[in-house]
Amino acid sequence: MSGAGTADFFYREAQRLGYVARSAFKLLQMQKQYKLISSGASVLDLGCAPGAWLQVACQSLGPLKNGGVVVGIDLKKVKVPSHCDTRVQTICADVLNLVKDQVMELSPQRSGFSVVLSDMCPTVSGITTRDAALSVELGMRALSLALGRTVLCSSDDNIDDEELLDRSDSNASDDGVLRRGGNLVIKLLESEDTQGFSEICKPRFKKASWLRPKATRSSSREIYLICQGLR
Repeated sequence: MSGAGTADFFYREAQRLGYVARSAFKLLQMQKQYKLISSGASVLDLGCAPGAWLQVACQSLGPLKNGGVVVGIDLKKVKVPSHCDTRVQTICADVLNLVKDQVMELSPQRSGFSVVLSDMCPTVSGITTRDAALSVELGMRALSLALGRTVLCSSDDNIDDEELLDRSDSNASDDGVLRRGGNLVIKLLESEDTQGFSEICKPRFKKASWLRPKATRSSSREIYLICQGLR
C-alpha cells in the first residue's frame, strides 16, 4: 500500500501476477538491466521475507531441468511461496550470527554461490542517523559474507566496522561465499557512509553501479549497490 493508504501500481501488479510483495519488481528490474541471475545459478537471498525475491530468483533459474538453487535466510520463518519449485529453501536464522562456513554448507557442493542478494533492512525508527547506522551494519555483514572478512578489514575505506566483522566471523577464512565471477546486490539507506561501500567493491568487481528501482516508494531512502563479476 502507498503512504496514502491506496493500492499503487506495483502493489496491484504484484497481486495480479501472484508475487507475495511489490518488492518483486525491484529484483525484476535489476534482472532485466543487469542479468544478475543466469540459468542454473546458485543464489543466496539474505533477508528473504516475505519471499518475493525468492519467487523472482527461482523463475530466473530457468526450467527445473537446468538445475540451480535458491537459499533464503531471514530472522522470520518464511514459507516457500507459490510459483517456487523444489530448488528453493528457506532458513530461519540471524545473519549477523552466522559464520561463513555455516552459509557455505548451504551452497551446492559447498562451493559457494554465484549470486548473493541482500535486501536486509533495519526496522525504520524514523531517527535518520540510527537507521543509517543499522543499515551500514547489515550491509557490512552482507559484504563480509560475500567477499571475506580479511579482504574487508584490509580495505582502505571510511567504514570502521572491524568489530562487527570480528564478532560475526572470527573463525572465517579469507574467502567469502561469493564465487569468482559472481554478482552481489546490497540494499542500503542513503547516508554519508554509503559511498564507502562503492570504494570497497569497485576494485573487486568488473562493474559496480547504484540503482534506485522504480518500485521504490518515494518516501524511502533505500538504494541498491549492484556489483557484477567478482575478480
